[in-house]
Amino acid sequence: MIPSNASGAPRHFLDLDGFDTATLRHILDLGLAYKQGKGPKAPLAGKMLAMIFEKPSTRTRVSFEVGMKQLGGDVVMLAAGDTQLGRGETIADTARVLSRFVDAVMIRTNLPEKLTELARHAGVPVINGLTDESHPCQVMADVMTFEEHRGSLKGKVVAWVGDGNNVAASWIHAAGHFGCEIRLACPESLMPSRAAVDWARARGASVVLTTHPAEAVNGAHLVLTDTWVSMGCTDANRHELLEPYQVNEALMAKAAPDALFMHCLPAHRGEEVTDPVMDGSQSVVWDEAENRMHVQKGILTWCLA
Repeated sequence: MIPSNASGAPRHFLDLDGFDTATLRHILDLGLAYKQGKGPKAPLAGKMLAMIFEKPSTRTRVSFEVGMKQLGGDVVMLAAGDTQLGRGETIADTARVLSRFVDAVMIRTNLPEKLTELARHAGVPVINGLTDESHPCQVMADVMTFEEHRGSLKGKVVAWVGDGNNVAASWIHAAGHFGCEIRLACPESLMPSRAAVDWARARGASVVLTTHPAEAVNGAHLVLTDTWVSMGCTDANRHELLEPYQVNEALMAKAAPDALFMHCLPAHRGEEVTDPVMDGSQSVVWDEAENRMHVQKGILTWCLA
């Protein structure tokens, strides 16, 4: 039987602003338990996860596939060209059909509307593997990584430098849940989602928007960035626009002495981040990448077990 919420609907994992903090804490605790070898053994035996990729992926694909198999389940991978979605079938019909074959669906897509439409018509849990507006699985892994190294985020300062993109939006949601201040240094034309900012501020979170990286990073306990040119982006002016937002040793020196650096990867070394920062003692990007799998095991278990 597929677990459901109080309304009887499947337990979808769509965006962090749709959850109560206690549920996110439960998922994080599950992920940490799995990493420590203390989680339930094969809780998803006999379960099947469909993975739909409309955008290329390394970490999302491998972490979900390996994680699902470690939980005792299996996966079927569907690229956009492998399905009737690319030939005119509606998302609603695809959702109904897949729900007869699999126990959950993870989708990585450009359009958030596709995610919500899939969830609206699916009879099984739907997981947001990434959209152009949010990346909740990544940010859950980031939170887990910070807590492993430095403890609670409550009262800490998180600095985002660069494009106020989908990961930034999910980090703003996280600030609304976990009690940290978030400062985002972005070009005026690349500021983060206003809806995310308003949601977090309504929950009492401190969200600071600036165009000056040094202002955001000053005294921060965590510094994050992302690639300047996301998949599918053809804006030739972005490099020039974002050049002042490179995370380098001089910028990291303005953060707290024990500050951590994270990047969701893939990194374009020499652009948004320099080698000394990526490979330096403050960088936890490889732990961050590994924790995608562990926290997603927590998400899968919450959705299905």
